[in-house]
Amino acid sequence: MRLLHTSDWHLGRSFHRVGMLGAQADFIGHLVATVREQAVDAVVVSGDVYDRAVPPLAAVELFDDALHRLADLGVPTVMISGNHDSARRLGVGAGLIGRAGIHLRTDPAACGTPVMLSDAHGEVAFYGLPYLEPALVKDRFQVTKAAHETVLAAAMDQVRADLAARPPGTRSVVLAHAFVTGGEPSDSERDITVGGVAAVPAGVFDGVDYVALGHLHGCQTLTERVRYSGSPLPYSFSEARHRKSMWLVDLDADGDVTAERVDCPVPRPLARIRGRLEDLLADPALAVHEEAWVEATLTDPVRPADPMARLTARFPHTLSLVFDPDRAPDDPEVSYARRLAGRADQEIAEDFVAHVRGAGPDERERAVLRDAFDAVRADDAVKEVAR
Repeated sequence: MRLLHTSDWHLGRSFHRVGMLGAQADFIGHLVATVREQAVDAVVVSGDVYDRAVPPLAAVELFDDALHRLADLGVPTVMISGNHDSARRLGVGAGLIGRAGIHLRTDPAACGTPVMLSDAHGEVAFYGLPYLEPALVKDRFQVTKAAHETVLAAAMDQVRADLAARPPGTRSVVLAHAFVTGGEPSDSERDITVGGVAAVPAGVFDGVDYVALGHLHGCQTLTERVRYSGSPLPYSFSEARHRKSMWLVDLDADGDVTAERVDCPVPRPLARIRGRLEDLLADPALAVHEEAWVEATLTDPVRPADPMARLTARFPHTLSLVFDPDRAPDDPEVSYARRLAGRADQEIAEDFVAHVRGAGPDERERAVLRDAFDAVRADDAVKEVAR
């Protein structure tokens, strides 16, 4: 069976105020063409179909167009909700849409109930594990600890139990939206840390033939059977070196996997350039970036006059301007933002405690801070579901 694995469409998202809906429509056209030209047997979409719980109308219309085009091909599609989606909204009409061969899996209660598809070698069970917010699904899975690994392990126990009851030789595919250990994140993914931990071990998914992951925006192979497709378009300059693609996966009669990448159309390349303004404007080696979307970091000790106007004269698609003057790390003029760069909320809070009272928090106090951040995240998740 030949699968096309994609995820993280984020329909409705912009890129530094540049609307991406046209590029997203081009991607949908490319997806449909790939399904047709590569004789794909099933499409899997591993979450974050939309960029937010209540997407703009234009994004909903594009999704509707995608569903119709996929259904017209007669190729089954299995799709799960991600942490950016409203699972309840995305799942509206799932039973009716399923009659057209588009199988939406947004309910955690259905993790152990697969979509069954067949090829010449027998049946393949597709298990959809939507994004599982630990605080919201802990009781449903009857686990005592609200943690990503705990709830995913419970969901996979249901998958393995169902698979064990099926005829020998039944092959299996799991769709999941999670941060799996070994994956490389980028700046454009929403933080899903709970209890100070965001990642789950790949071993949680043992026992199935292929795991189609979503959430991280870079295409990655964690094992031959566990892969991220990544987002089809860039959504932050941290993705400047990404090759945007989908996985074309062949699942043979014995469940062995071979996979190759299918490149996605990207409207412009991304470039991150750094240096003093006059050097950036004069360096001939940067000519290759003149038609790219550019993030420019200026290192001039004193902020130059009209930097954006001067940059766009050479790099007309400059979207982001960052000031990072060349100074020693202990220079009192080093910006607060620079000191905080790359630090987690928990670390920032602990540093604040140390700054205010002269000593950092002890283990009990660190646990209180962790619980507070988790409570805020859980409350935000509940409110988003209720919107």
